[in-house]
Amino acid sequence: MDHYDSQQTNDYMQPEEDWDRDLLLDPAWEKQQRKTFTAWCNSHLRKAGTQIENIEEDFRDGLKLMLLLEVISGERLAKPERGKMRVHKISNVNKALDFIASKGVKLVSIGAEEIVDGNVKMTLGMIWTIILRFAIQDISVEETSAKEGLLLWCQRKTAPYKNVNIQNFHISWKDGLGFCALIHRHRPELIDYGKLRKDDPLTNLNTAFDVAEKYLDIPKMLDAEDIVGTARPDEKAIMTYVSSFYHAFSGAQKAETAANRICKVLAVNQENEQLMEDYEKLASDLLEWIRRTIPWLENRVPENTMHAMQQKLEDFRDYRRLHKPPKVQEKCQLEINFNTLQTKLRLSNRPAFMPSEGRMVSDINNAWGCLEQAEKGYEEWLLNEIRRLERLDHLAEKFRQKASIHEAWTDGKEAMLRQKDYETATLSEIKALLKKHEAFESDLAAHQDRVEQIAAIAQELNELDYYDSPSVNARCQKICDQWDNLGALTQKRREALERTEKLLETIDQLYLEYAKRAAPFNNWMEGAMEDLQDTFIVHTIEEIQGLTTAHEQFKATLPDADKERLAILGIHNEVSKIVQTYHVNMAGTNPYTTITPQEINGKWDHVRQLVPRRDQALTEEHARQQHNERLRKQFGAQANVIGPWIQTKMEEIGRISIEMHGTLEDQLSHLRQYEKSIVNYKPKIDQLEGDHQLIQEALIFDNKHTNYTMEHIRVGWEQLLTTIARTINEVENQILTRDAKGISQEQMNEFRASFNHFDRDHSGTLGPEEFKACLISLGYDIGNDPQGEAEFARIMSIVDPNRLGVVTFQAFIDFMSRETADTDTADQVMASFKILAGDKNYITGDELRRELPPDQAEYCIARMAPYNGPDSVPGALDYMSFSTALYGESDL
Repeated sequence: MDHYDSQQTNDYMQPEEDWDRDLLLDPAWEKQQRKTFTAWCNSHLRKAGTQIENIEEDFRDGLKLMLLLEVISGERLAKPERGKMRVHKISNVNKALDFIASKGVKLVSIGAEEIVDGNVKMTLGMIWTIILRFAIQDISVEETSAKEGLLLWCQRKTAPYKNVNIQNFHISWKDGLGFCALIHRHRPELIDYGKLRKDDPLTNLNTAFDVAEKYLDIPKMLDAEDIVGTARPDEKAIMTYVSSFYHAFSGAQKAETAANRICKVLAVNQENEQLMEDYEKLASDLLEWIRRTIPWLENRVPENTMHAMQQKLEDFRDYRRLHKPPKVQEKCQLEINFNTLQTKLRLSNRPAFMPSEGRMVSDINNAWGCLEQAEKGYEEWLLNEIRRLERLDHLAEKFRQKASIHEAWTDGKEAMLRQKDYETATLSEIKALLKKHEAFESDLAAHQDRVEQIAAIAQELNELDYYDSPSVNARCQKICDQWDNLGALTQKRREALERTEKLLETIDQLYLEYAKRAAPFNNWMEGAMEDLQDTFIVHTIEEIQGLTTAHEQFKATLPDADKERLAILGIHNEVSKIVQTYHVNMAGTNPYTTITPQEINGKWDHVRQLVPRRDQALTEEHARQQHNERLRKQFGAQANVIGPWIQTKMEEIGRISIEMHGTLEDQLSHLRQYEKSIVNYKPKIDQLEGDHQLIQEALIFDNKHTNYTMEHIRVGWEQLLTTIARTINEVENQILTRDAKGISQEQMNEFRASFNHFDRDHSGTLGPEEFKACLISLGYDIGNDPQGEAEFARIMSIVDPNRLGVVTFQAFIDFMSRETADTDTADQVMASFKILAGDKNYITGDELRRELPPDQAEYCIARMAPYNGPDSVPGALDYMSFSTALYGESDL
């Protein structure tokens, strides 16, 4: 007898079970093997879209034999010969036999010529050898393999069932209960085992074969009648059929593992998508707040009153204290969430997250910069506008005082100038009227300065856009018109008096002298009273000292003024003496002036009373300016400490982020200690804010004791908080990357040392050329030829997906960890897909609902919706569509 079998037959068969040609002399066994082996071959060939009808005829040209081996092994064989000559067929069969031999199977007495000639026994023996190698040999149960392992698996699975005792692969299966027990054990809903009877083998066998074919995708390889009608069914046919049950049911656990793996990936995808949605919403809300706030800050419509502008300043302070700080925190948290999301996407081999148009981190930073620019401009405008209104109120009050004094002086002057008294006056009266008129002209000239001052103040109010300019202009115009009229009337009266001067001879020179000296002195006193009552506004101690010095100089002139007063009163006394002496009829009044000694004395007494009041006002203002100077010094002392402290902390944080002292956990702990110390420093910032508010309430606009403004301190403080939070987040992401990719501390130190070496400017980032030099130093072969440039461009697309032109340390270690990674999550997930899909290479929605939890199954189905599966199975997802749905367009 000729025997043939594989080299490792003893690993999965007992020696007495070797193939024996003589056993095929039994026609019943040959028939069973033909049917079983043909069905087994077709169960695999149908994956390639073909099948066989006659086992010894359809394998003769070797083409379907080679195709069968490719399907069951998953490997490619040598290219077959397409000729139809015998030599071509033998060559193809030899290629198939050589492939079988390459799998460790030693073929004995099986030649290509016998297969080509259609030798049925040799062909069946060859197929049995293939079944042993690819369907039975790899079965392993509790350290037993092949036939013994398959038998042990059957015994374990059917042990709980009555009337089933599996001891072999022939008579133990004749009653059909063994097949039914295997199905019921794994899929109890398919068979009502309690209704089966041992004395009805045909029903049992047909039930098992029909259910297996319909629900388990196991083709019918046996006929119930052949098994029942044979004393000892063919063992090889039974083993082949039972092995199909083993592979069908043993794959359930693999499917469950695959489903769990897919669930994990789906959960990560859902979490990442939620993070993306959260980022989009937070970014939209922050940008919307900035969009609403900037127009408010850019509104430069001034108010008419100081109170209204003070209210605007108070609203701006509320914005700074209450509304902006939460938005600063939101901006910082937004950047942290964005960095964390990008790290998670890189760790799961997902494409980098690209926010919607206009919602990039850079867009938010640009919008924030515009907000801070508008904020700075708005504060400067507020303070300038308050200064302007303060100046306007002062000028308006000064205008009203001078206008009132001037109007009081001009009251009745037109009527006086229009008098015709000189027509009936005596010569002496005419001369007196002429002298009086001369005195009036002197007085009129003395008031010219006041009129010019009134016009200048009105002009300045117009230039400063005073809200009540129309009424000021109307009043000023009325004064100017009246002044011009007074000038014309004065000139006309002088001409009339000069025409009658020749008729008048007697003029009292003493009265004239009195009038000439009394008028300027009276005007001086009125000017002094006006100056002593004039309000003043100062902003520095030097300005109040200047006013005090001027006041002291004025007081120094009082003795000389008193002498002039006594001299004027002496003239009046001399006139009185002359009148009394010569009995001149003067009616008791000076015809040349209306200024009486009583008025001079009264105004002089008023001036003397105003001097100590002015002293008190200047003293009080000096004390207020001293208080303001103390506020400046207090703010400057604190600002000069806090400003350098913030700069020092920024530099220390920068050094911690680039130096390699200790592990990443040590750096993280150190940074958190810094963060705690920084947060504990907040009361000093609040105290400085309080001092700054006192300075603003005191309307202090400059401070020579410090170069730091509150705006500088606020910006520095916000940058410090953002920098420490961002740095902590970067170290956390580095720890996350290190742990996920299995990077050792030594590797992390090496990466940091290389990165720092090429970071010449200590900016924390590398430019393209610096990054290339860093990669070359780590052993990357990146040449200057086109191939090297293309490779470097590919690397830059990974480490700089947003094309910012710089590479951060986080992106650098992500790339290095990815280059040294040992596992590929995508490959694992797609391998799981193949297990779930099985031979058909696609998954339907119902299958996903059966294998996955409900929420994840529905999520996966929703992701599948935009992609097309096989045309013959609507709603199904094939391998490539599944890959695209989970990982995008990237090549897995």
